[in-house]
Amino acid sequence: MTTKTRAEWTQLGRRAFLQSGTLLAGAAAMPQILSMPRAYAQAGSTMVIAAPATPQSLDCNFDVSLGTFEAIAALYDGLLGFERIIDPDVATARREDIAYHADKMGGVNMYGKLAESWELDPEGRWARFKLREGVMSNWGNELTAEDVKWTWDRAFALGALGAFYTKVSGLTRPENVKVEDKYTVSFNIDEPNPLLLKIHTNLYTPVYDSKKCREEGGSEDPWARKFIENNSAGFGPYSLEQMVRGQQAVFKAREDYYGGKPAIDRVIFKEVPTSAARVQLLRGGAVDIAQYLQPLEIISLKDLPNVAVETVPASFMIWIELNAAMEPFDKPDVRRALNYAFPQDQVMTAVFQGLADPLNGCMPNIYPGFAGDQVDYSYNLEKARELLAKAGHGDGFKTTLAYNAGDPVQEPIAIIYQTALREIGVELELKKVPAGSFYNAVTDRKQPMIFYVDSPWCPDPGYSLTLYFDSKSYVNYSNYKNDEVDRLLGEMAATADEKVRLDLAEKAQAIIMDEAPWTFVAYPNYTMARKKDLSGWTYYTSNNIRFQDFSRG
Repeated sequence: MTTKTRAEWTQLGRRAFLQSGTLLAGAAAMPQILSMPRAYAQAGSTMVIAAPATPQSLDCNFDVSLGTFEAIAALYDGLLGFERIIDPDVATARREDIAYHADKMGGVNMYGKLAESWELDPEGRWARFKLREGVMSNWGNELTAEDVKWTWDRAFALGALGAFYTKVSGLTRPENVKVEDKYTVSFNIDEPNPLLLKIHTNLYTPVYDSKKCREEGGSEDPWARKFIENNSAGFGPYSLEQMVRGQQAVFKAREDYYGGKPAIDRVIFKEVPTSAARVQLLRGGAVDIAQYLQPLEIISLKDLPNVAVETVPASFMIWIELNAAMEPFDKPDVRRALNYAFPQDQVMTAVFQGLADPLNGCMPNIYPGFAGDQVDYSYNLEKARELLAKAGHGDGFKTTLAYNAGDPVQEPIAIIYQTALREIGVELELKKVPAGSFYNAVTDRKQPMIFYVDSPWCPDPGYSLTLYFDSKSYVNYSNYKNDEVDRLLGEMAATADEKVRLDLAEKAQAIIMDEAPWTFVAYPNYTMARKKDLSGWTYYTSNNIRFQDFSRG
């Protein structure tokens, strides 16, 4: 993909917001029933995936590791999903339709998953969902409104990621979520919120089987933390057959899945720590999909007769957290200096081989509301030295950069950065962290500098910026705090006027980019490397694969 393609995606999103006007009140209040897109093949099979790491936990309230993303998508479903369209650049791939649609409820083109139909208050103060009847969990319990209620009660009770999701959707207390009857649940908030529907498309807002969780947790563990960490209790297309951390996780297609049994009967998700080994397994036909390969490895696969490689613009971002709670990164000038000393052009060429664009913003550049190039951090060692001197570190300092051993691009980027920083007197020790424990190192917030690869899973500027930069967000791993940014994000969450929200988003991005809580690295494309006989891949903004999409032939 080229920079031009990404720019076209960005402008499409911005135009869609700016030209949409306001929703018709009548249309917004009408129930909407949409069919679930399914195209499952009849023949069953096994799919083997070579991944950097197995899931470390199955509790999406606390775990953000790569393997966990795939597991949650297999074991659970939420209320809604974005409709899918053919990717405009890759005809063999699909992607979510994240554009703003003035003629759709909430401006979003969605279909029902666990929800059969839904209503939205024109002012954005409530949403009501009618659940599908007869939907069974992997434990044989029927989905009811009590399951949705218990799921959100759990988020309130445990905090962590749940606290982020309640806050960003305008929920202030458990009573905001009401069971109206066995199959109807409503979300009722005090102030208008533009994410009242969108939040239910998120991978990390699944619905739990509350009956099973209560049985397993009992009075000692009322939110079933121990059980959910190692088992599934959901309404998704697969059940968990085996999980051996550090080796593999095995998923079995559910015969009684409400959307129809998936074409792929069994998925073996194998931990293969090095990308070189993963690519060799795909070359030799031992696996069906190889994840997270080096750019040169991706290029080497493109002419193989048995392999298909699809690359699309993505919501992925790579950055380095600069821990603002630790010296000297508590000083914005130090953080700015480290950005001016980052040789971004060299990294784009030597590491990404044209399969990424420079990270010139603090949210995905394919999302509506993105305002890029507000601060130019082009490589400038003289400027970096001036800023260090201004911050009282003219002689430099020593620090540590932690990186993920399972991500093939982080080590070469770290080495290039280490060399560049020596030029301004900064001695950078590199700390290689095993893939299986890397995300614990991120969430501990004890590293002065640490790589992070992520994407905000709701294509919305308020969601994206709140996730990483609200001072109270669980995912604000840089410990960044700015009162004005908090205020702007709060205003964004309290209005459904998209023009107002875009203006607030642009102001917030300008402050964040200037204060540089990250070293801004790259927007990598998402690449699917698979056997040619495997079809059905869809790109999701959560940057994970969904086993149920695939079939043979």
